[in-house]
Amino acid sequence: QVQLVESGGGSVQAGGSLRLSCSASRYIANSACMGWFRQAPGKDREGVAFIATFGGAGYGDSAKGRFTISRDNAKNTLYLQMNSLKPEDTGMYYCAADFRPGRTYCSGDFPDWGQGTQVTISS
Repeated sequence: QVQLVESGGGSVQAGGSLRLSCSASRYIANSACMGWFRQAPGKDREGVAFIATFGGAGYGDSAKGRFTISRDNAKNTLYLQMNSLKPEDTGMYYCAADFRPGRTYCSGDFPDWGQGTQVTISS
């Protein structure tokens, strides 16, 4: 089982930026897909961004044009650069991964999850 540890959360004002990191205990080049999710109090968890090892990246509607997902295979780290942050971006952000053998695409199903990092955006 892979260990995923998020970092980089914090409190910033609207319009600011944050970069989240997710450090994995396994070679992320062996994953099919990695992604970021978030959950605000009282709301369902939503997908923010995904990146496939053998494909491109995809974004949720709220992230398009403002967030960028990237990965550094040499560091086994996934990133989420968040710009032009809004109060509605507030929530717990989770890293997720799919290391199941034989998978080569983002299926939307992630067996492995981190503990999350809190992001708070003030107006």
